[in-house]
Amino acid sequence: MFNNLIESKPQKTRSLGSTLFSIGFHAVIIGMSVLATKQVADAVAEEVVQKVDFVEIKKDEPPPPDTPPPPDVVAPPPIAKGFQVLTAPINIPDVIPEIDLSKKLTNEADFSGRGVAGGIAAGVVGGTAPVSDQPYFDFQVEKPVAPGPRTGSPRYPDILRSASVEGEVLAQFVVDTTGRVEVSTFKVIRKSHDLFEAAVRSALPQMRFLPAEVGGRKVKQLVQQPFVFALQK
Repeated sequence: MFNNLIESKPQKTRSLGSTLFSIGFHAVIIGMSVLATKQVADAVAEEVVQKVDFVEIKKDEPPPPDTPPPPDVVAPPPIAKGFQVLTAPINIPDVIPEIDLSKKLTNEADFSGRGVAGGIAAGVVGGTAPVSDQPYFDFQVEKPVAPGPRTGSPRYPDILRSASVEGEVLAQFVVDTTGRVEVSTFKVIRKSHDLFEAAVRSALPQMRFLPAEVGGRKVKQLVQQPFVFALQK
C-alpha cells in the first residue's frame, strides 16, 4: 500500500567538531584516571616502605678464650721435729708493742733442745727445718762466721799513720747467708778514733766471710769483731 517505509527515528549525522570534542573529552577522562591510579599506587608503595622493619642480625660471638687450668697446689714440706732458738733483737724498739694476753706466744715444748734446730715439737722426723731470718749468736750456731780467704782489711788512715797513732775499733754487724755484711746493722761498740771507725765502715761492704751454719744449713749470725790498727815496729 505504501511503497516508502517511514523511518521511526531519523539518523542524525554527527559533525566533525563534535567528534573531535568527544575524542578529546574521553582522552582527558582516561588520562585523569591513569594519573589517579598512579598516585594511589605510589601512596600504597610509600606506606609499604614506611612499614618495613629492619631487623639487625646478631653476629656470632667469638668463642671465649681458653681458660688455663688451675696450677697444681704444691703442699709445703713437713716441718722437722726439733726445737726453736730464741734470738735477741738487734734494734730495740722505743715503743712498747700491744700484747694480747689471751694468746699463747710460745710453746715451751718447742724449746726442749732435742731434735733438729729450727724444728718444732709437733714436727715429723725427717722433715725440713725452716731457716730463721733472725740472726743467731755465736754460741747458738754449730759453725760460726769466719773470715774469707781473701777478705782484706780496713785501710790504715794516712794521717794517723804519719802521727804514729795506733788504735782499735770493736764493731758489731750481721753476716748473711752469702757471707756479706748487712751494712745497715753496723754498730760501733768501742773506738779509739773516728778515723779508725770510718776506715772500718768503708771496708765492710767489700769484705767477705764464711757464713755460719746450723744443722748443715747457712744462717745469719751477729758478729762482734775487733779491728786493730797497729804500726810495725
